[in-house]
Amino acid sequence: MNVQSINNSIGELLEGPLVFSPCLFNDERGNFFESWNSQIFDDLLLNHDQGPQIFLQDNQSFSRKGVLRGLHYQITPHVQGKLVRCIAGEIYDVIVDLRMSSKTFKSWGSINLSAQNKKQLWVPVGFAHGFLSLTDCTEVLYKTTDYWDPKCERGISWDDPDIKIIWPENFLHPELSKKDLMLPSFSELKSMDMFE
Repeated sequence: MNVQSINNSIGELLEGPLVFSPCLFNDERGNFFESWNSQIFDDLLLNHDQGPQIFLQDNQSFSRKGVLRGLHYQITPHVQGKLVRCIAGEIYDVIVDLRMSSKTFKSWGSINLSAQNKKQLWVPVGFAHGFLSLTDCTEVLYKTTDYWDPKCERGISWDDPDIKIIWPENFLHPELSKKDLMLPSFSELKSMDMFE
């Protein structure tokens, strides 16, 4: 498993999020790779000054081309770290730093995850997360470090004027759920809806 950091939109390192690329074994039948290994994952996190994680829930979504989900996160007492991978199709995956003490607070980063590149994105506690489906029949699978809790669920509008996420040009009018269309702007968030 190879690991790399992710930068924000102006090239600064986002401390915490990591991109994992598996080692692929190819032969005449096709290929094989280990997509999850608790010991390896925790060792890689420790090498990047993060503690081991316990995942409690797996979620899977199916989306058409042009569907945008997010930007979502959860607050105390049910904060969530997420390990995200795309198992069919391709997504433009976005994270936003909501840690008020972070030097990259309120900045965003992005990465393309696909069934072809097999990369996984670790989204630690303190980040909002969302993605845009770039293909039809897109499936995303992600592990979370706590259970979904509607009372702790929070979000930010995908087109927030302060955060200024740059989405792919040919997807300027994505399809969102009614719930995601109602998400507040960053300026409407209270400090209790963010992280230290």
